[in-house]
Amino acid sequence: MFSSSERKCRIIISTLASTPRPSPSPHVPIIEHSRPFCPPTAVLRDERKQIDCSRPGSCTHWGVVAQQSAVYSSLTHCIRRHSSFLTMSGLFKRIYHEFHPQPPAAPSESESSSPLKIGVLGAANIAAMAIMRPAQSHPDVVVLAIAARDHARADAFARKWGVAKAYGGEGAYQKLLDDPDIDAVYNPLPNALHYEWTMKALAAGKHVLLEKPSADTADETRKMFAFAEKKGLVLLEAFHYPFHPAFQRVKAILDGRELGDIQSMEVSLAVPAGALKDSDIRFKYELGGGSVMDMGCYCLSIARDLANAAPVKVLSASADTSSAFPKIDIGTTATLAFPKREHAENATHSGSESPAVSEAETFPATLQSHFRLPPRLGFVPAMIQAHVKVTCERGELYFYNFAWPSFYHYISVKKTDGKGKTVESRTEKC
Repeated sequence: MFSSSERKCRIIISTLASTPRPSPSPHVPIIEHSRPFCPPTAVLRDERKQIDCSRPGSCTHWGVVAQQSAVYSSLTHCIRRHSSFLTMSGLFKRIYHEFHPQPPAAPSESESSSPLKIGVLGAANIAAMAIMRPAQSHPDVVVLAIAARDHARADAFARKWGVAKAYGGEGAYQKLLDDPDIDAVYNPLPNALHYEWTMKALAAGKHVLLEKPSADTADETRKMFAFAEKKGLVLLEAFHYPFHPAFQRVKAILDGRELGDIQSMEVSLAVPAGALKDSDIRFKYELGGGSVMDMGCYCLSIARDLANAAPVKVLSASADTSSAFPKIDIGTTATLAFPKREHAENATHSGSESPAVSEAETFPATLQSHFRLPPRLGFVPAMIQAHVKVTCERGELYFYNFAWPSFYHYISVKKTDGKGKTVESRTEKC
């Protein structure tokens, strides 16, 4: 529990040696990623006590980006390009296609003979956007089964989405895992249930697409990925953005050093007060709630991907709390130190993401997540924040809406002469 006197706190984040990628399976080829997987360990401390990160809802668990694989490539939307992104008609067209994907092209003989068969654990609201609609646009993916604790809910979900098998009631999740026709499982259960049912899915020989964050604790995360590797299965944390052309373009600009080395970074994902109901599971401590556990994992994920490294130190951190939800953080702002390019590359080559570096060899990244941004001037509703701002030696890059780029996004690039004078400005969309 955080009191007002405890809002100023320090987070100590240590990282582990990189974990080898799982062996390729005949169903799912592995896509190489620019940096090795390395789950973080985090502990929150203040002057009087230590709060163990193993407790669900503690504001210290930042999500982990796992190995990128073709599992999610086959589940995400086919990205549709539109000639106009700035017109209202272009925006509404993109939103329409997001919720009404075009029918897939006729599958080839090889595709139709062996589609990837998915089972969904839980009839969660997120399943519609995260798995059901994307699957409709892919001929090589079939959502074959749904499991829910309530029979009626499982049946209703199956009817709505045309799912062939519905498992409901006590033991429904295990019945789905025992189904020999299922190749892979999508796990959108509450955070506190991720570890249990992911481990059971892996034990049943299923690949797993796992909602973020992977688990309530770093230790659970390590165990899951180690078990997946041992079983030769793919376990992938379900971040969408790495597979979108917009993120790949941002990455290319930064990795290509068009603007020079990164000097600082700001990442924010936050929603205004009133956007989430009090009954939302994000506010439930026992289910792994809290802003860092929900939105904050996006912020750290993209910061790590753009930095090509894990943070080596926490420079500052503060959490906002609410008397209505005293066990979780409503919002958290943290500034982390990331190793600069040369040291990040050395760490990657040596197999470690946390090299010993001096302060001069790092750059700061400020990350913000918040469930209830207060009104501006006390009455003007706050706007949703979902952006990345990267300041480099010779300019600045701003990526708007990194979390949901398929709805709308833009990339703003400002190049300078190194002395502060702007020599080029442009806006890109993908």
